[in-house]
Amino acid sequence: MTRPLALSSRRARAVLGASAVLTAAALGLSACATPGEEAGADGPTIVATTTQVGDFTRELVGDTAEVTQLLSAGQSAHGFDPSAAQLLALAEADALVINGGGLESWLDDAVSASGFDGVLVDASTGIELYGTGDHDEDEPSEDEHADDEHADEATGDQTDDADEHDHAGGNPHIWTDPELAEHMVENIADGLAEVDGIDPDALEANEAAYLDRLGALDAWIEENVAQVPVDQRLLVTNHDAFTYFLDAYDITFVGSIIPSFDDNAEPSAAEIDELVANIRSTGVLAVFSEASLSPKAAETIAREAGVTVYSGEDALYGDALGAPGSDGETYLGSQIHNARLILQSWGVEPSALPAVLQG
Repeated sequence: MTRPLALSSRRARAVLGASAVLTAAALGLSACATPGEEAGADGPTIVATTTQVGDFTRELVGDTAEVTQLLSAGQSAHGFDPSAAQLLALAEADALVINGGGLESWLDDAVSASGFDGVLVDASTGIELYGTGDHDEDEPSEDEHADDEHADEATGDQTDDADEHDHAGGNPHIWTDPELAEHMVENIADGLAEVDGIDPDALEANEAAYLDRLGALDAWIEENVAQVPVDQRLLVTNHDAFTYFLDAYDITFVGSIIPSFDDNAEPSAAEIDELVANIRSTGVLAVFSEASLSPKAAETIAREAGVTVYSGEDALYGDALGAPGSDGETYLGSQIHNARLILQSWGVEPSALPAVLQG
């Protein structure tokens, strides 16, 4: 399937508010393919939005397709603005893999501006978000972790209509629960199976192997968290990114420094004072910063509350995976890193990883 190499200047002006300069720049970039783009010339080209779905997609396709990831390591999706080169990559792509759940608020504009007309794969298909329907964002149910309650079975039905990715403002951080990550991977595999040039046998084998590792991760975290009495499973984080993780393992969320899904928000003085008071009254032992956010507020609150702060290399991976070589380079690595630190903050030394997760 041939994709347009240049942006429509009319669409660029209407959607992005850009002048004809953007179109000219994009045309210039189209003549300068990178080595990575050349490598995918004989196979399908796939664009993935976030670091998490990018990692899932690469695990599924291996070296049989070229995957372009829009967001970089440590980069949040909330305030993202794609470049002209990234819009060109999207214009040429055979498939676009998104987190969905309303996370990519900029997605409709990017799809419209680029003229993308390939297969849209929404990893959130069939997953009910907190903040919508019967879910309560602040007080998640304790028994939602079972397959039949935690998420509807992924249907595999994908859409070419970018408008259908929105889920009415619920919490989009679904990947923080490994079991929901399994559903995301299944959705992505189902969608990629519809892309011309994808090897179905390789895709199926890669999916089975990766789901096995995700299942082992889930079981390992659950086994270790079970060592801690429920009333001692307390957590304070930078922002409201871990709701699904908390629900999966019956952890009480005492509060966040930024009381919002959006990590660009700012806490008020009253909210900071309230959080410090909650930390003191509940007996929370630590405050966790996030790797993609400044640790200053977390350090200040921890100091005022007289508790330990986890920041720097000990920060959690929330909205984004980490740089190459870091613990959070992959989804599996980020989850192991997060679980180990949270367990250690509760005084638990985690057990050895299952063999399938080692190496």
